[in-house]
Amino acid sequence: MKGDSKLIEVLNSLLADELTAISQYMVHSEMNADWGYGKLHEQVEKRAIEEMKHAEMLIGRILFLEGQPMVNNLKEIRIGSDVPKQLFHDHEAELAAIAAYNDAIKLAGEVGDFATRDMLQQILLDEDKHIDEIEGLQGQIEDMSLPIFLTTKL
Repeated sequence: MKGDSKLIEVLNSLLADELTAISQYMVHSEMNADWGYGKLHEQVEKRAIEEMKHAEMLIGRILFLEGQPMVNNLKEIRIGSDVPKQLFHDHEAELAAIAAYNDAIKLAGEVGDFATRDMLQQILLDEDKHIDEIEGLQGQIEDMSLPIFLTTKL
């Protein structure tokens, strides 16, 4: 099925966001493992895997719409040198993703591609969960201080 060219372009932009997030989260996850924060490593790795599933969904949809998935375009990867900086960069990435998905959902509706819109809404719900999780971790740091927070993530 030939899809709307503007929508395919937007899907490829979302794909670049997801591929960037995967890279950023995997580096953050492995940094946390290296520092001995096993629980935090697992949380961030789980988020990276969810982003991989989003990328897979986007690639499948682009192909269905007879587009070419562009997997060589990454956005800026922002690696935090400590846990609070990692969470800050991850929060920024999720905010941008949420805005981009909302715009893409609107476009999909405008061009009458409701199946793509439904898929994007499903991914958006995951992105909402991600930002909620990150904000929860940031709140825990504020509430209990960084050193105590980190002892809960060993």
